Amino acid sequence: MALNVELLESSFAQIKMNSSEVTKRFYTLLFTDYPEVQPLFANTHMEKQGKQLFQSLVFTVNNLRKPDALSDVLRGLGTRHVQYGVLPQHYPMVGSSLLKAFEVSLGTAWTPDVQQAWIEAYEVVAQLMLEGADYSPERLMPTVVK
Repeated sequence: MALNVELLESSFAQIKMNSSEVTKRFYTLLFTDYPEVQPLFANTHMEKQGKQLFQSLVFTVNNLRKPDALSDVLRGLGTRHVQYGVLPQHYPMVGSSLLKAFEVSLGTAWTPDVQQAWIEAYEVVAQLMLEGADYSPERLMPTVVK
């Protein structure tokens, strides 16, 4: 699937101008629409988490033209997210909340083409992260101390 890199870059330039509002809105939407994910953030400093999320988004958009480098980083991010308790079913929840936050941020600039570009981009990002995630039973089982 060929992503519409130009449209992603131009729309993200507008989103970046409101980064803190976008991340706050994202987490509000995520926790409102999917309260079951809130425990994953129980010991998280949310302001720092929001900044890290946005840094990851910036990195991703800045590297859309370097798919090999981006793929490796996203697979590694998927590996780390398993350690935080993130499961495959959480990815669509995050995607839905993120796209809603982008839609509010862009307002009238959120066109059907922009929406489709972000849907496709998120699907690629989520797939790469899931490729890096190890959900094997032995990985998910807590270690039993004898």
